[in-house]
Amino acid sequence: MYVSEIPEINRLSAAEKILLVEDLWDSIAADQSNVPVPDSHVKELDKRLASYASRPGSLLSIDELSSRIEKRR
Repeated sequence: MYVSEIPEINRLSAAEKILLVEDLWDSIAADQSNVPVPDSHVKELDKRLASYASRPGSLLSIDELSSRIEKRR
């Protein structure tokens, strides 16, 4: 479905469109069984969980992460 197929959407203000998108997202999120998770995402999460489990002390604090991000700018 495309926006052009629902002409009423084009008459909405930007704020109203944002509210519509939020409502749509909430309706999707309400029933997560309808949202498929790609195998590649599951594999990546499993990989990251295994990495954490093997080295739980290797995580960065939020301050360390912020500092690293700032250094890249």
